Amino acid sequence: MIRKYFLERFSWITFYILLHLFIIFVAFLDSAIPLKPILYIVFLSLIMFSIFLIFRYKKETYFYKSLEAREDSLDITNIPEPESPFEKIIENSIINQTEILKQSAAIGQMTLEQEKDDLLSWIHEVKTPLTAMHLMIDRLDDELLKPHLTYEWLRIHLLLDQQLHQRRIPFIENDLYIENTDLETIIFDEIKTLQSWCIQKGIGFDIQLDVTEVLSDAKWLAFIMRQLLTNSIKYSENSDITIFSHEQAEQTILELKDSGRGIDPKDIPRIFDKGFTSTTNHRDHAATGMGLYLTKKAAESLFISIAVKSKLGTGTTITLTFPKRNDFVNITSM
Repeated sequence: MIRKYFLERFSWITFYILLHLFIIFVAFLDSAIPLKPILYIVFLSLIMFSIFLIFRYKKETYFYKSLEAREDSLDITNIPEPESPFEKIIENSIINQTEILKQSAAIGQMTLEQEKDDLLSWIHEVKTPLTAMHLMIDRLDDELLKPHLTYEWLRIHLLLDQQLHQRRIPFIENDLYIENTDLETIIFDEIKTLQSWCIQKGIGFDIQLDVTEVLSDAKWLAFIMRQLLTNSIKYSENSDITIFSHEQAEQTILELKDSGRGIDPKDIPRIFDKGFTSTTNHRDHAATGMGLYLTKKAAESLFISIAVKSKLGTGTTITLTFPKRNDFVNITSM
């Protein structure tokens, strides 16, 4: 701050020094003016000027030091009291800009909330004709056309479901209800939803659950399982998906293993990033890169850790580690 202060006052200090040098130069040229008293006066003046600079440095930089140390936020209560007209101008400018930013942020938040509500409303409205469409497909007698229509219906249903949960993720803490949840019921319900797709791709399931009950939120746990099963089915053909659970160190471990195309090792650290699809299959235009991202977000809120092991061309194993029951003391109070 000292260096900045002297740079700010450089022109004033330079003018003061040059003025005194000019006085000495005039006294040197004019014999009628005694040089020694002039030098003495200049010397005293410089001492007084130095003391004045030190005093003014503390007074003039206090306001700016406080601004520099202030946290970057829209809170204007911690702005120091200005003592000079220029400091008052700066304070007014900060206050005005903050008010404008607050108003813009409030308008933006209201717009986002409105868009979110409109989209959620639209999704719920679309579900009605989608349900009717599913009933119509079930009544079809054409056994060749029926599975194809069911598959396309399922794709739309899953995309809408993903959009719905994507909008709810930022407010997931308000939507959690932790209770004893039956793993078997959740897994079988999700498999039943995806049954037509599994039949079409020749995929079966081998389920062995040594632990059938966990403490979690049923709705969001079902969403996590839906996303993981969808991924496994999407990238598998004519094979079985193995799901088994066991207990380890007072924690429930749930593993989902498929024999699909697998994941390139260099992609594994990035598969939960928003929008990331793959570096090995750029032709997969259907992938959105949102499924695993949302899965990770939901799992973090439920204190579930996700680990992925995979080998390209061999398959993928996803491990869900549920928290100990004591860990939920932190979120049951939400």
